[in-house]
Amino acid sequence: QVRLEESGGGSVQTGGSLILSCVPSGNQRTIVRNCLGWFRQAPGKDREAVAGISPGGSPQYYIDSIKGRFAISRDDDDTLYLGMNSLEVEDTGTYYCALAQTRFCERPDEFNLWGQGTQVTVSS
Repeated sequence: QVRLEESGGGSVQTGGSLILSCVPSGNQRTIVRNCLGWFRQAPGKDREAVAGISPGGSPQYYIDSIKGRFAISRDDDDTLYLGMNSLEVEDTGTYYCALAQTRFCERPDEFNLWGQGTQVTVSS
């Protein structure tokens, strides 16, 4: 069993920055071997994959609009981060930490476990 706990959400104005964190716990064998990532869900929209990172640290960004503004990272104890700069109103939503079934983050549909989420609100 793996549990994912997010933190770091909040309310900022357009152009602001936030850093989200996710602490995985439970089955360490699974955590250290598999891809970790971030998803988000805006009000009234489906959840979408944002980014993923392999145990070796190779990032994958799934949305063009966040490239150059968001950065995913993973430290030696597998705490996951999402640095978000130049935030836009369209970035508003609930952000979820996620664990994939595979080592590499090639496809968003390989994720099968999500945390409870942390809210990010960007206002103009």
